[in-house]
Amino acid sequence: MSSELFYSAAALFLIAALVPCVMVATTVLGPRSKGKIKNEAYESGIGPIIGTVDQKFSVKFYLLAILFLIFDIEAVFMYPWAVSVRELGWFGFTEMVVFMLLLLTGLVYILKKGVLNWR
Repeated sequence: MSSELFYSAAALFLIAALVPCVMVATTVLGPRSKGKIKNEAYESGIGPIIGTVDQKFSVKFYLLAILFLIFDIEAVFMYPWAVSVRELGWFGFTEMVVFMLLLLTGLVYILKKGVLNWR
């Protein structure tokens, strides 16, 4: 039992030491590009930054991110329910329908307020 633990730990340390060595070797021995553009920062294909660094973002971006999180959490709640729907029976089904109707009501409210309209 002790020798198995030793070999497992040795393999773990060997892999942990080998991975960074391989990464450094590929960086050092890999192909080099000769060009000014290759050494610049890449930001979604946008060329040189125009304007100031402390440029303000619209509130719509933050609102959309919060809405994404809310509906993403909805999906997280639905996975365990989908796994145990048979054990929960009709009570669990009814609870999930109520939950989905509440979220659907929120989505309809968001659409009516025009939060997702960017114009």
